[in-house]
Amino acid sequence: MKGFTVWFTGLPCSGKSTLALRLREVLNERGITKVEILDGDVVRTNLSKGLGFSKEDRDINIRRIGFVCGLLSRNEAVAIAAAISPYSAIRAEVRAMIDNFVEVYVKAPIEVLAERDVKGMWKKALAGEIKNFTGVDDPYEAPEKPEVIVETDNETIDESVGKIIKTLEALEYIPPAEDDSYSAEEEEKIKERLKSLGYI
Repeated sequence: MKGFTVWFTGLPCSGKSTLALRLREVLNERGITKVEILDGDVVRTNLSKGLGFSKEDRDINIRRIGFVCGLLSRNEAVAIAAAISPYSAIRAEVRAMIDNFVEVYVKAPIEVLAERDVKGMWKKALAGEIKNFTGVDDPYEAPEKPEVIVETDNETIDESVGKIIKTLEALEYIPPAEDDSYSAEEEEKIKERLKSLGYI
């Protein structure tokens, strides 16, 4: 099996880390065990310690995650990145350096994100107590042509991960499951979307 990268992007608290963990579980259950997660918060503690939240520092952080993902993918591993990665130009740069790249846009309305946020960061940012917060006073540039869009306010975790798995199958990055629970119509929709985006 060839290696590939699944890149989750979305606003804070949209569900990127939760989906990354579940995706790894599903891949492991299907016998794909060389899977590594690069979570944005964990990377900042280790690989990118000392970086701030200026645009330049955010871009450096994403480049570092992209570099590691590229190394893993080239060595027949699956890299799963879960990072806000708010700027489209740096995401395009990362995509260009990785051959088998699948971008997953994790969407949910801000009111839902604020409700989920156990740390209360969204409420503080919306009240002006936190500066340079992505989605409030620092921009988030949504992907224009992601391979997958998941809406975590309307979908269960397994529904969202199921869309990603079907896309990986359509791109022939992973073999199809024997007990396929998706209908032919749903599968065709995913293939048509990928064709319209020019990915297959």
